[in-house]
Amino acid sequence: MGAAKRQMHLGVFVLGTGNHMAGWRMPGAFTTHMELPAMQEIARIAERGKFDLVFISDSMAMDPTDHPSFMCRFEPTTLITALAACTTHVGLGATVSTSFSEPFNVARMFGSIDHISGGRAAWNVVTSSNPKAALNFNLDEHIEHELRYQRANEFVDVVRGLWDCWDDGAIIAEKASGRFIDATKVRPLDHQGRFFRVRGPLNMARCPQGHPVIIQAGGSPSGLELAARTADVVFSVVQELAPAKAAYADLKGRMAKYGRDPDALAILPGVMLIIGDSDAEARETLAKLQSWITPTNAATLVASRIGYDVSGHPLDGPVPPPPAALNSQTFPSVLYEMAKREKMTLRDLYNLTAAARGHWVVCGTPQRITDTLEEWFVERAADGYNILPAWFPGAFDDFVDRVVPELQRRELFRRQYEGTTLRDHLGLARVVAAARRVAMGAA
Repeated sequence: MGAAKRQMHLGVFVLGTGNHMAGWRMPGAFTTHMELPAMQEIARIAERGKFDLVFISDSMAMDPTDHPSFMCRFEPTTLITALAACTTHVGLGATVSTSFSEPFNVARMFGSIDHISGGRAAWNVVTSSNPKAALNFNLDEHIEHELRYQRANEFVDVVRGLWDCWDDGAIIAEKASGRFIDATKVRPLDHQGRFFRVRGPLNMARCPQGHPVIIQAGGSPSGLELAARTADVVFSVVQELAPAKAAYADLKGRMAKYGRDPDALAILPGVMLIIGDSDAEARETLAKLQSWITPTNAATLVASRIGYDVSGHPLDGPVPPPPAALNSQTFPSVLYEMAKREKMTLRDLYNLTAAARGHWVVCGTPQRITDTLEEWFVERAADGYNILPAWFPGAFDDFVDRVVPELQRRELFRRQYEGTTLRDHLGLARVVAAARRVAMGAA
């Protein structure tokens, strides 16, 4: 019997007002991130689409000029706990910073959510890059980058150690004998490290998944090493196929030194998909969204993406060719050839490169979008995608109703859930306690 065909994993990045900062202005779009019924509807759409994961990001600072969903938002672990009550299968991921939290609290929070949801919790490990966040946590300035990652490495180890303080079957609750717990199956952690001293154990039984899923998104060398050592899912930022393939191979290649199988980590690039009945209609929709943003210098933004100066050229004119010196560089050449082939203006190119906060944007028909997602998946540039709908619920409904069926028809994505936990969806085994693994290995 042959091996099962590799299939995509899909997450949805939930910003209630839409991932495009002007998405809330679309007809029928949600205009707030702070109404539970709206968040519940998004989660139900994800579950209808058989998604692996609903993901809620976070920030520890507020800026009134920022994205609407960043200005005003639910605390994410509270939100995914509420979403667990209105869903049965889809995974539930939330961001919690290692820079402004304690391992015992985080281990309890995600352990509790894993129990409440029946094994669907995921923790997105971040170190918090915004320097303003430190001012909200009794600090005058943010912790230096490398020090933040050193702290994060120890933080994750402590959290995983706390989850391992309990073996399965520790609670026996024998009414006849009066024994509630098998004390041989619970032990302290007794961690003494550079940043943390944690005795343990947790005051809760082992999680349904053994360990909740760990997500990571850091792209620095330190972030990549943390991901290679500890992550089950990585959210990546990409734009072009060749660099994405190289980054995918690089991260997977780092895992061997930690004794990990490359298939134990799913790499999911973020992608904003603008869907239309034609490619032109999709571009018109994106242009409408972009028209609600006033770019301070669109030409500069385009230049930063394509690698050469386009100032002095009209935004509604054709894209100027790259200088001869850049002809050997793939990125400028590919973008220029695409723009020439599709008769794109400089404004079109700006729309494609500046809409999603640096994330990949794909415009087109469901067929074209499916072709693109399939190509990246088959070429090993991705194990699936973190979908960034430009607005909710309409753009997300479009993806679930028009693209997901085509992915299913091509046998690239599940038609039904085959398990009940997030680890089931990701094809990952339940984690057994570290002490039990040692004992089994010695047996």
